[in-house]
Amino acid sequence: MLNKFCIREQKELLEDQILSPFATRSKYSKGRLKPEKECDIRTCFERDRDRIIHSKAFRRLKHKTQVFLAPRGDHYRTRLTHTLEVAQIARTIAKALRLNEDLTEAIALGHDLGHTPFGHAGEEILNELLPEGFRHNEQSLRVVDLLEKEGKGLNLTLEVRDGILKHSKGKGPILCEKEKDKPLTLEAEIVRISDVIAYVNHDIDDAIRASLITLNDIPDKAKKILGETHSKRIDTLVKSVIFTTKMTNKKIILMEEKVLEALNILREFLFEKIYFSQTVRKEFDKAKKLLYSLFEFYYKNFESLDYFKKARELFPKESKTRLIADYISGMTDRYAVYQYFEYFIPKPWEIPFNLGGLNYVL
Repeated sequence: MLNKFCIREQKELLEDQILSPFATRSKYSKGRLKPEKECDIRTCFERDRDRIIHSKAFRRLKHKTQVFLAPRGDHYRTRLTHTLEVAQIARTIAKALRLNEDLTEAIALGHDLGHTPFGHAGEEILNELLPEGFRHNEQSLRVVDLLEKEGKGLNLTLEVRDGILKHSKGKGPILCEKEKDKPLTLEAEIVRISDVIAYVNHDIDDAIRASLITLNDIPDKAKKILGETHSKRIDTLVKSVIFTTKMTNKKIILMEEKVLEALNILREFLFEKIYFSQTVRKEFDKAKKLLYSLFEFYYKNFESLDYFKKARELFPKESKTRLIADYISGMTDRYAVYQYFEYFIPKPWEIPFNLGGLNYVL
C-alpha cells in the first residue's frame, strides 16, 4: 500500500505512470554495494545525483583542463563546464524519450570524476606509467566506489556505476555496436552519446576562440548536415537522436545515418586539427613531463610523504603505483603545478634579521 507520507513512493508511482516501458524505474534498481535504508523524499537515483554534486571530486572539476591548458580567457571550457553541458543535453534527450531523467543526470554528472589534470595528457602519462594501464572511466568508478569520503566511497546504485564505467568510447563507435560494450540502461547510452555531442561542439567553439581553426575550416559536409552554428549543430544532433529513436519503438538509442556520419566527420576533424595539432600537443607534452616528474618523485619518497602514509593506512593492499596514480589523477591543474614548484623549483634563501627585539624575514 502506498504511504501517503512517503514522497519517494509517490515519485516512484509517478514514474510508473509517465515513463516509457523502456525506462529504468528507481524502485527496481539493482541496489548498492552496501544496502541502505531508502530516503523518504528522494528516489535512489536522486540521492546518487546529490552525492556526486556534493563530492570533493566534483568540485575539483572546475580547475581541470578540458582541452586547452591553463587558458588566459575566462570562456574556455573546463572539465566541470563540460560535465554540465553533457548533463543538460542528456536530460533533454531523456525527457523527450520519457526515460529516467534523474538516473541520466546522475551518470552525466559523475562520468568524468576520475579525469586527470591537464586533460588527456594526464591520462596518457598515467597509462604509460601504470603496469595495469590507466583509463579515466575506470578511475571515475574507483572515485565513487573507494576514494571519496576517506575510503568509504559514495555507495552509488549499480545503474549509475555502470553508466559511469561505460560512458567512454575514445575513437571507437559513438553508438554501442557490441553487446559487451552496452551499458545496462538506455539512460547510460544517452550519456555516452551526449558526451560526444557536447565535446565535439564545445571543442570546436574553444578552438575557434583560440584561433586554432576558423569556421571555414569545418568540413563542408558536416556543416551542410548539422548546421553552421554551435547551437544549430547541437539542435540537429539532439533532434536526430530523439526522433530516430522514437520511430523505432524499440529498446535502443539511434541516430539518423547521415547525421551520425556527419558527427563522425566532425570528431575526426577534431582529432586531426585540434587534439593532435602541434600547438596543443606541445603543451600536452609539457604537462606529461611535469606529471612524470611528480610520479617519479612520489615513488622515490613514498614512505616519507604524509599523504601516502595515510593512503597506505586506508588501502593497505594497493600498490605504490596505484596509490600515486590515485593522488595525481585527483589533482587539479593548478595543484599539480604547485606541487611541481614545491619539489623542483629552487626557493630563495630567507634572510632573518632583528629589529627592536622582533624577528623578521626578508
